[in-house]
Amino acid sequence: MIVGTLRVRLLLRGCHSLKEKRSVVRSLKDRLRDKFNVAVAEVDHQDVWQTAELGIVTVGTDTPFVHSVLSHVTEFVRFFGGVELIDQEMETYGE
Repeated sequence: MIVGTLRVRLLLRGCHSLKEKRSVVRSLKDRLRDKFNVAVAEVDHQDVWQTAELGIVTVGTDTPFVHSVLSHVTEFVRFFGGVELIDQEMETYGE
């Protein structure tokens, strides 16, 4: 079993309140779950309205598959409206 984790840091320039931020983040999380079948959670900066950090996890039987899924997730986030990808960290466990 291979576990892949992805941490993405996002800038939400268009958000001017926590309510707006939660709406954008919730939409992104729902789309990632539906499209890529990954687990997603907001893991840091919950009370800052223009910054978000998401943790994304997937599990597979081989490393290339897990890397592929997380790479596609990264590209999806990069082009998702309303967010700017600042940084990302990808790791795999169980190799």
